[in-house]
Amino acid sequence: MDILGKHGAVEKNATLLLGLTLVVVSIGGIVEIAPLFYLQNTVEKVEGMRPYTPLELAGRDVYVREGCYVCHSQMIRPFRDEVERYGHYSLAAESMYDHPFQWGSKRTGPDLARVGARYSNEWHVEHLTDPRALVPESIMPGYGHLANTELDTFGIDGHLKANAAVGVPYTQEDIANARADLIAQATPDASTSGLLSRYDKVTVGDFDGDPRRITEMDALVAYLQMLGTLVDFSAYDAEANYR
Repeated sequence: MDILGKHGAVEKNATLLLGLTLVVVSIGGIVEIAPLFYLQNTVEKVEGMRPYTPLELAGRDVYVREGCYVCHSQMIRPFRDEVERYGHYSLAAESMYDHPFQWGSKRTGPDLARVGARYSNEWHVEHLTDPRALVPESIMPGYGHLANTELDTFGIDGHLKANAAVGVPYTQEDIANARADLIAQATPDASTSGLLSRYDKVTVGDFDGDPRRITEMDALVAYLQMLGTLVDFSAYDAEANYR
């Protein structure tokens, strides 16, 4: 009997079948994944992308901590219905500084990849505080407590260091000035020359409506207002065909 005719012996031996399955899956995984470690253009760089500012990074931490990603994706697929509703389809480079990225298919609420600058700061604060005041059919819980929770600004340099360790291009200057940059972005009339010299396309000012202090609401709204605003999509083909 040839070797192909002996498959019955493998199928009847659970341990052997499991072992051979693992071997086959491992080989397939290596073939697919290994080349990515040797390609310099795995993620094509896109003009305009930059690391998060310290305030935006703190806001992203709040976003993840509160589980916003469970109901909101940040990945617009290249399909006509999605592009017409949400905006230009997502580029891989837009998530190059995310650890972890916020892709997904779960949309209890709308995709947020292009929500930046679509609404005012006041709208976001009211919506986060009482979602049904603006969207009566919303099932989103309220996050009004964020406006009453002062943001920990002293540990932000550690957040930048951790991100730098996994490849985000924060410099020693960025890390050294992290707290000052965070405060400058969220404080009306503050000196922002250092912040703006380190980060492009930054929205500055009071985000939560209370200029007396910097809260987690400030950070979250700053993060939301940045989403989808860094890349100039007018440079892309407006007549692209979507399936």
